[in-house]
Amino acid sequence: MSARGARFDIRPSSGVPIYQQIVDQAYALVAGGRLAPGDLLPSVREVAHHADVNPMTVSRAYSQLEAEGLVERVRGRGMRVRSAGDDGASLADRKRQLAEQLEPVLHRAQQLGLTRAQVRQVVERLLKGLPR
Repeated sequence: MSARGARFDIRPSSGVPIYQQIVDQAYALVAGGRLAPGDLLPSVREVAHHADVNPMTVSRAYSQLEAEGLVERVRGRGMRVRSAGDDGASLADRKRQLAEQLEPVLHRAQQLGLTRAQVRQVVERLLKGLPR
């Protein structure tokens, strides 16, 4: 099975270590149903090439995911989602996870002196670029 188009969105300037971005996104992809038990993660080489990062960074993230039990190594095939993890996460739980990520962003918007309407404009513009 493949990862059904699941990709990692690596942002080197975010302040979050790249390996941690991969770990966090893997859990989010499972929670959101984009990765299911049995799906293969993109290969280390593929992620490293796509994100222009060192393969050892990706390998570190995958090793952490394996140690935490989210994935298992399948000889000759790569890393496969092993457990349901947060796959059964409720909508309320997924919204909570999103809110945790948005709080610092909204705080920054406030520091920048943006009004609620201005923040909504930015969010709406970004939402238009998302698939669905």
